[in-house]
Parts: sequence; C-alpha cells; structure tokens
Amino acid sequence: MPQTMSRVERWEKQSEVPLLLLLATAFLVAYAWPVLDPRLEPDLKTSLIIGSRAIWVAFAIDFVIRLYLADRRGHYALHHWYDVVLISAPMLRPLRLLRLLAFARILNRSAVGGLAGRVSIYVAGVALMSVGLGALAALDAERDAPGANITTAGDALWWAVSTVFTVGYGDTYPVTTQGRFVAVALMIVGIAVVSSVTAVIATWLIENVQREAGEDSRTDQ
Repeated sequence: MPQTMSRVERWEKQSEVPLLLLLATAFLVAYAWPVLDPRLEPDLKTSLIIGSRAIWVAFAIDFVIRLYLADRRGHYALHHWYDVVLISAPMLRPLRLLRLLAFARILNRSAVGGLAGRVSIYVAGVALMSVGLGALAALDAERDAPGANITTAGDALWWAVSTVFTVGYGDTYPVTTQGRFVAVALMIVGIAVVSSVTAVIATWLIENVQREAGEDSRTDQ
C-alpha cells in the first residue's frame, strides 16, 4: 500500500522547482554579479541588493508555510536548521550562501538509481557548488584586504579548486578572518568528497563482485 504524503511533503513537491530553483538561481545572480564586477553601476547594484532582500523574504515565507504544515513543528525546524539560520541572520553575508542549499534539496528529489549512483550525483553537485561558491565568497572577502593575494576571479577559482581537492599548493591563500572561515568550510567539504568517492568505488566493486558471484552460482546449477 503506497504511503500517503504529508501536507508539508505535498507543499515541497509542488513548490520545489518553481520556488526554490528560481529563487536560488536569482539569489546566486544577485550575490555573484557585484562580486565579479565591482565597478557595477550604483543603481544596478542597489536593485540587486533590493532583489536579494526580496528573495530572503520569499525564502522566509516558504519556511513559515512548511513549518505551519508540518505535524511536528519542533522536529521539522531542528532538521531544517539551515533554514532557521538563514532567516535569523539575513545580514551576515557568508551565511546568505546557505540559501543555495535549495539546490541540494532538488538534487535529493532528482537522484535516482542505486546507492552508488545517488552518491555520485551528490558528490559531483556538492563539489561543483563548493568550488563556485567558495571562490565567490573568498573573492568577496579578500579582494580589498591589505596584503591579499586572491584579488581576481581566476585567483579565487584556482584557490577554491586546490582547496576542495585537498591539494593546497600555497601560492594563494586567504588573509582575512572571513576568508579563512571559507577555507575551513572548503577543507571539510574536500575531505567529505574524497571519502565519498572512496565509498562509491568500494560500493561499485562490491556490487560487481556480488553480481558476478551470483551469475557464476546460477551457471553451476
């Protein structure tokens, strides 16, 4: 007998793509454009700031609706702590990137297949998002800092890639506190990515060995 979806699950299914995907994409543009183009016209920059705040309001309304529809509101809020953080601290620029976890929720819905396939999708998605967002956050924090060596988008992207994949050449590095927090987050993601890749390969090998053993067993019979 198929399991009946709860009210909050029905809301998430109906609103996930039109709301989360579009809002997360719009927020990414509003955040990234001024970072990548510091000489942006003041009027356009103001419009992007207003748009970013409007997106925050939309995310807040969505969370309030989901919380209202949830059967166990405290439990739901606890398991969606990142929503609580981004709504409670909208003015902290680095934390605003948590809104892009909406992409991770969409990946969760779209991932199909076996365990190895789902993990592969997560690993690829998280690695790409981490590199891109880490580069943006580092460039935003570092560009105007005294003694900074991450001053261009290329520098930031190179640093983010080498950090996520745990290479760490040391030719570029953050000098600000905010930039170092971004570096710590990328290091943690990098360790998780390497561990996940190892787990995926091990799972794939085990599945193949078990399948071949099953085929051999049927052949012998």
